[in-house]
Amino acid sequence: MRIVFFGTPAFAVPSLQALLRERYQVAGVVTQPDKPQGRSRSTLVPPPVKQEAERVGIPVLQPDRPVGDVFLAGLRRLEPDLGIVVAYGHVLRPAVLSLPARGMINVHASLLPRWRGAAPIQHAILAGDRETGISIMQMDAGLDSGPVLHRIATPLDPGETAGALADRLAELGATALVDALSLIAAGFAKPEPQDPAGVTLAPKIGRDSARLDWHQDAETLARRVRAFDPAPGAWTTLADAPVKLFGARATDQAGAPGLVLSAADRLVVGAGRGALAVREVQPAGRTRLSVGDWVRGRGVAEGDQLA
Repeated sequence: MRIVFFGTPAFAVPSLQALLRERYQVAGVVTQPDKPQGRSRSTLVPPPVKQEAERVGIPVLQPDRPVGDVFLAGLRRLEPDLGIVVAYGHVLRPAVLSLPARGMINVHASLLPRWRGAAPIQHAILAGDRETGISIMQMDAGLDSGPVLHRIATPLDPGETAGALADRLAELGATALVDALSLIAAGFAKPEPQDPAGVTLAPKIGRDSARLDWHQDAETLARRVRAFDPAPGAWTTLADAPVKLFGARATDQAGAPGLVLSAADRLVVGAGRGALAVREVQPAGRTRLSVGDWVRGRGVAEGDQLA
C-alpha cells in the first residue's frame, strides 16, 4: 500500500516514523514551505516532517496551498493508495481527498466528535476535560466530520500544559495510526459515524483570545495558562506592557482582581475568586524567566496592578 503523508509540525513526526518502522511504503510527503527565520528573514528552516523525509530519501512536495493543477499532478505522480493527514494545517478539497484510491484518513488529537477543529488540545484543557485521546478518522469534505475508524483514550492530567499534552498525544497518535492501518489492511476497520449531538468545536487560538481576564475565577485562569503554554502564551499587562505567564495554579488567597498580592519566588495575583500563583513569566522583549529573577530585577512588586 503506497501512502502519501500530509503533515507539518513536530506533532506529525512520530506518526511518520511509525509508518517507516512498520515498513509501510511512504511514496511521498506533503508539507508546508520552509519558513524564513532570523533578523533578516534570510534563513529558511524546513518543517520537521521534511527533515525526517529527506533523511530517508522520501520525495517532498511543499505547495503554498494544496490546490491547483500543478499540485494535483505532482500528487498523482506519487500514485498513492492512501493519504494520511497529521496536523497539516490546510483544509483539503474534494479533488485531493478523492485522489488516493483508498481515500484519506486523519490523525486527530481528540475523542471525536468532541473538539473538532484546529486546536483540540488547547480546548480540552480550557474546558477542564478529564479525558482526551486520539481519533483516526476517515476524511470527508466537512470539518473533522468523517466516520471514526479507531480511538485511543487517555486521562488528562490536571496540571498538564498544552505542550506536554501535545508531546504525549503525538506518540499516542503514532500508535493509533499503526493500529488503524492494521485494521484497514485486514479488512476489519468499521467506520463509525460521529454522533451530531456530541459535537463541540475547537477553533484556532489567536493572541487576543489568550489574554487573561482577572475577573474570572483562579481555576479558570490556571487552565488558560496551561492551555496556552508554550504558545501563544497567556498574557496580561503591567504598566501597559505585555507579560506572558507560565506555571500557574489556583490558590485560596483573596484580593482584588489583577492585584499582585505577593512577589517573591512566586507571583500571586488576585482573581474574581481565589488567586493565581505563577512560577514563570516572559516580559515583552525578553526570554522566559523565573518570577524570582523578575522580582530581583525589579520588574514587579507587591501592590502592582495587572490588567
